[in-house]
Amino acid sequence: MSAALGFASWALLVAGAGACLVGALGTLRMPDFYTRAHAASLVDTLGAGFVLLGLALQAGWGLVAAKLALVGLLIFFTSPAAAHALARAALGRGLQPLLFGEDAPSKR
Repeated sequence: MSAALGFASWALLVAGAGACLVGALGTLRMPDFYTRAHAASLVDTLGAGFVLLGLALQAGWGLVAAKLALVGLLIFFTSPAAAHALARAALGRGLQPLLFGEDAPSKR
């Protein structure tokens, strides 16, 4: 593996780990369930994509890279669908989102 390819692979792995860390912090810091689910699903999908791409660069062209691409496609399609289903289920159970700005009820 060339030095440039190794550097690009490690940069993608670190970026993916950083994105997953930001998603975990967003899950802890956001005020309600819906914003937590949004932060976790978006950032973790991006983080997993970066990690899988970095691993595929290290694996080279072959069966391992094809399997990593299939795992990436699976995550790309199922993670947003699962987050949407979770949010719909929470709304169906009566969990109301926090409202900010013009839509928020006044505190008069």
